[in-house]
Amino acid sequence: MTFLDLLALDFVQTALIAAAVLGLVAGALGPFIVTRKMAFAVHGTSELAFTGGAAALLLGVGVGYGALAGSIIAAVLLGVLSRRESDRDSVIGAILAFGLGMGILMLALYKGRSSNKFGLLVGQIVGVDSTDLQLLVVSSVAVLVVLAVIYRPLFFASVDPDVAVARGVPVRGLSIVFAVLVGVATALSVQVVGALLVLALMITPAAAAMRLTASPVRAVVLSVVFAEVAAVGGILLSLEPGLPVSALVTAVSFVIYLLCRGVGAVRGRPARVA
Repeated sequence: MTFLDLLALDFVQTALIAAAVLGLVAGALGPFIVTRKMAFAVHGTSELAFTGGAAALLLGVGVGYGALAGSIIAAVLLGVLSRRESDRDSVIGAILAFGLGMGILMLALYKGRSSNKFGLLVGQIVGVDSTDLQLLVVSSVAVLVVLAVIYRPLFFASVDPDVAVARGVPVRGLSIVFAVLVGVATALSVQVVGALLVLALMITPAAAAMRLTASPVRAVVLSVVFAEVAAVGGILLSLEPGLPVSALVTAVSFVIYLLCRGVGAVRGRPARVA
């Protein structure tokens, strides 16, 4: 089949819509994740999204719902257990190890197709059906609406949490809410790049954007653009050669990051260390 023939297929069009929605959500959240130094937390959350998806496979329910439940549980655990910043890495490490171990156990107990198991780890966006797409769109809209509501206090709390506390900003509550938003977005991203490569959409585009600008609004806009190019471009590049989508999404994302680092170095002012 030619490239245009592949584009005409329903499942490819569904995958492209899903990728575009995920790029929007991941790109919008990414700069806050980088600013709050939560890259490791995203990885830990993705492991419990993987665990939830594995549990859903084992129970015979929708993988998307299982991944969503697992990631939200992870986000709440991280928010509750990481009361001190010094505890964050150890808590994430413990949750990550537990999630990965339980997920592997559940996959070992699952007797279905091996492709379903592999898809949880490296993504399987071509398997997204109309029900999955509906869940993805509804969840994404909810994340974006909540993010829009808390944007200003969240930015304040992310840049200078001590002053924000002194000004009466509910920093602790915002941290938990944002962790849940990240958990939802991570669960959605697992469908594209899998639990092992979720940082390609959640972190890399934002890190690239913040090499180009110190403006929060511009960083979000650029992050969304870069995430869209990586997600949608990765699918388009994978069609005709039949290569894994996740590999090309991560490759495009990393190339964008390297280019932005180069531009930032030439300009002599990387906006942030990312």
